Amino acid sequence: MAVSPADEKLRLQQLRALRRKWLKDQELSPREPVLPPQKLGPVERFWSNFLKDKSLWRLYTFKTYNFGVSAFKRIIIPVWIVHYFVKYHMTKVPYGIQYQKPRLYPGDVIKETGEVIPPMEEPASSHHHHH
Repeated sequence: MAVSPADEKLRLQQLRALRRKWLKDQELSPREPVLPPQKLGPVERFWSNFLKDKSLWRLYTFKTYNFGVSAFKRIIIPVWIVHYFVKYHMTKVPYGIQYQKPRLYPGDVIKETGEVIPPMEEPASSHHHHH
């Protein structure tokens, strides 16, 4: 049974129309997809309210964050750099500021306690070793 060229042409035309209709049906309207309303838990409800545009909490959180970042950049980092430079590069002693305690000699008085340093006792046997 042979198919006439007119029938073949009509069949192809109908297939094209069906394809166009199918493709058109795949496009979503602005109202789609229609989803059921979600039941939010307490944490999700808090975050959804918190993250709304122009909410007071969001505004203050953003301002606090910006203040913290700018304080870190403009105050903490420069102070840290100056401290590092002074500590490791300005002192005569390398690797830190080191203060030498004053020397104490027998008979000196310790200022904080008022204690007098007793005279040193030399061992009696120390004279016999050196001849």
